[in-house]
Amino acid sequence: MIDIKFLRENPDVVRENIKKKFQDAKLPLVDEVIEYDEKARAAKGEADDLRASRNKLSKQIGELMKQGKKDEAEEVKKQVTANAEKLAKLEEDEKEYNQKVYDCMMRIPNIIDPTVPIGPDDSANVEIEKFGEPVVPDFEIPYHTDIMASFSGVDFEAAGRVAGNGFYYLLGDIARLHSAVISYARDFMIDRGFTYCVPPFMIRSAVVDGVMSFEEMDAMMYKIEGEDLYLIGTSEHSMIGKFKDELLDEANLPYTMTSYSPCFRKEKGAHGIEERGVYRIHQFEKQEMIVVCKPEESKYWYDQLWKNTVDLFRSLEIPVRTLECCSGDLADLKVKSCDVEAWSPRQKKYFEVGSCSNLGDAQARRLKIRVKGADGEKYFANTLNNTVVAPPRMLIAFLENHLCADGRVTIPEALSPYMGGKKELVPDK
Repeated sequence: MIDIKFLRENPDVVRENIKKKFQDAKLPLVDEVIEYDEKARAAKGEADDLRASRNKLSKQIGELMKQGKKDEAEEVKKQVTANAEKLAKLEEDEKEYNQKVYDCMMRIPNIIDPTVPIGPDDSANVEIEKFGEPVVPDFEIPYHTDIMASFSGVDFEAAGRVAGNGFYYLLGDIARLHSAVISYARDFMIDRGFTYCVPPFMIRSAVVDGVMSFEEMDAMMYKIEGEDLYLIGTSEHSMIGKFKDELLDEANLPYTMTSYSPCFRKEKGAHGIEERGVYRIHQFEKQEMIVVCKPEESKYWYDQLWKNTVDLFRSLEIPVRTLECCSGDLADLKVKSCDVEAWSPRQKKYFEVGSCSNLGDAQARRLKIRVKGADGEKYFANTLNNTVVAPPRMLIAFLENHLCADGRVTIPEALSPYMGGKKELVPDK
């Protein structure tokens, strides 16, 4: 959510930003905000005048009563009563107009960074840099579920009976590999100075509203029936929510945290053939990182966050690239975002394994996360997040890039201690 003062003073900038995000249907929201904001402020001004008049008249009544002018005092009381009814109506109007302003502001997208490429959807995303040499082996690489099956490592049929489509059982070495990657990622981030955290896996609606747009919520979140709780789609939601309604001491910034959690997503819509298996599912686990910092430090932390993911994948000998997200591919709260994509030798192309986002002060403004500076001034913090690793997709990249012609999967030196010292996995089929 952008600053209402900024919109008042720069409505054309806000309109142009909406156009850059290819959301022209939201253009009328700017005029609605201006209209209802003016009405709310007018109602407040008139209400303030009535309150001041009430205080003045109350003193006048007291003076008249002291002077024994009871009839005159009664007439003034009638005026106070009439004003009270009018004041109540103005207060109700002010509340209604402010709510309409808030509802509109919640739907207006954040102002994007000037460096963001302009485009309608992910087809206009721009490659930034490649890390590692992508290799296509001289043997055919099976689909990832077939590789897992060769280790008796996945069971979709049983999961379908238990929970339906979009779920799976991981077994044996594949399950161990999954856990090893998570544990390695945890320690990787701790070694980089991040505080480890296991957050709540459910959050209240007030936190949901604070961390994401309505469109994202509808497409992602599972609601707990009969309760004001949602299953998290990603742990940065509960991690950022940790600071809700807090006044932070500037001297304690930045907060750099890495969190483990399961994640739950509806994953609405049809998906392509390459998104079968464990690529797009309703439940998975993830290691995440978040930063809460001063506005002037957010660019620095944005670069640090995506570099962390790149460095982790490279330490596991997986080639990756970074991709700048264009304006139309940015969620409404994001100022700037880039995807980290891993190389798929089977597909001979890269695919998304993580997303790094700078949200400016949008989440902080919604959640009222403020900072008290050394000079006593208060301002909204900036928030950022990035995926360290999400094993379902990481497993795909890992298995494809470390598969040998005879079906074995090699274990990089960095991960071997987390696999009980194993240097390779040998298929049983």
